[in-house]
Amino acid sequence: MTTTAISPAPRGRYRFPQAVRMEWIKLRSLRSTWWALAVTVAGAVGIAVAVGVNTRDAAADLTNNALAGIALGLLVTGVLGVLVMTGEYSSGMIRATLAAIPNRPLVLAAKAAVFGVVALAVGEAAAFIAFFAGSAALPEEVPAPALGQPGVLRAVVLGGAGYCLIGLIGLGLGAIIRHTPAAIAVLVGGVYVVAQLVAAFAPAIMPYLPIAIVANSLSVVQPVPIEGQLHFLSPWTGLGMLCLYAAVTLGVGAWMLARRDA
Repeated sequence: MTTTAISPAPRGRYRFPQAVRMEWIKLRSLRSTWWALAVTVAGAVGIAVAVGVNTRDAAADLTNNALAGIALGLLVTGVLGVLVMTGEYSSGMIRATLAAIPNRPLVLAAKAAVFGVVALAVGEAAAFIAFFAGSAALPEEVPAPALGQPGVLRAVVLGGAGYCLIGLIGLGLGAIIRHTPAAIAVLVGGVYVVAQLVAAFAPAIMPYLPIAIVANSLSVVQPVPIEGQLHFLSPWTGLGMLCLYAAVTLGVGAWMLARRDA
């Protein structure tokens, strides 16, 4: 009995559109993907309604209150980003993927593009639905915010973008670490646990942490003070910082993916 070796396709045959199509087929075929994204939207809306019902201070940042459920959604989206990469290592599918497309950075770029677009669409849907649901749940004596008010539309849009960027950080960590439990532990520890420790012992660093950027820079209408004259980053500075985190994580992931065995 003889076996026939399967040689990878010529490097020039597969380009970015073909890689994106392959990654989209893989992502949409997983039922867990859509369940996780549904939980993201449902969690954001449920928390928005709960916060809205219990709001009594009309002077509070009501838009930020309505987007409080982002914290849960960021965790789910970040973990899903990890699984998009590490799931292929767990199943062994990564060998077939890299055999079909030997250009490894191209593979990660296609994954980032597909997952990033999906996470952005779901994040924006979650942010807008949560905003309207939270606003509708406010007591009668508390006037609901409107998208036409200064800073409100920007806060909702950037809050939704946070889902995408945290998800891409998770994807990059998955490419770097490759093992699902370890990558999730780093994601949760770095994004959530470290934030709590820093808030307690080094508040000056707090504005630069990913979870703080989304919650207190991207999704706020009013500036948030920390201590004294210290404030969180402005919305656009925070967005740039979060984009930098995602780019660095994905860049390191692409570099390591290109230099390690599957």
